[in-house]
Amino acid sequence: MRVLRNIVLGAFTLFLATNYALGGDKYVIDQAHSYVGFSVRHMVIANVKGSFADFEGTIVYDEKNIANSSVNVTIKTASINTNDEDRDKHLVSQDFFNVEKFPEMTFRSTKVEKTDDGYVMYGIVSLLGVEKEIEVQFEMLGKTTDPWGKTRIGFEGQAKLDRKDFGMVWNKTMDAGGLVVGNEVKIDLQVEAIIES
Repeated sequence: MRVLRNIVLGAFTLFLATNYALGGDKYVIDQAHSYVGFSVRHMVIANVKGSFADFEGTIVYDEKNIANSSVNVTIKTASINTNDEDRDKHLVSQDFFNVEKFPEMTFRSTKVEKTDDGYVMYGIVSLLGVEKEIEVQFEMLGKTTDPWGKTRIGFEGQAKLDRKDFGMVWNKTMDAGGLVVGNEVKIDLQVEAIIES
């Protein structure tokens, strides 16, 4: 019993020390004022856009040293919406997101860097049981206090990934050549987060 208690106390102390060392404030993503969207090339000639309605996450933001910041996000894949019911049914099927077996996709950051054009965040996407690193180019839009005295921050970001990397390979070839669904997925992020009480 004493050994277990010491392990728990040690882990808690390490957690506090780590967060203290990071020196950042912890924020919770405000789903009502955030957007997780994407676009994919359709039949070569156009882009189809969609989004996820159900997601949650936390941000540790250190404005004095952005390298100490981090992000963790979980997205419910069944909440996908492309404004077409039949297409959405196909997207949640085994051909694409297979939501019955894999109801969530996640992102956890591993490193944040300042660049000449803004900031870049490296992180691991977990989707369909596969983990791959991606880069998210992002911009800090600002920090403010809302009418209820809560501190809020805003970001926008973009990323790209290849759906085939995650085993999402369904497609059809058109008679004239080219694929019905593009393999590159462009991700658009509009994030507002509120400091955790």
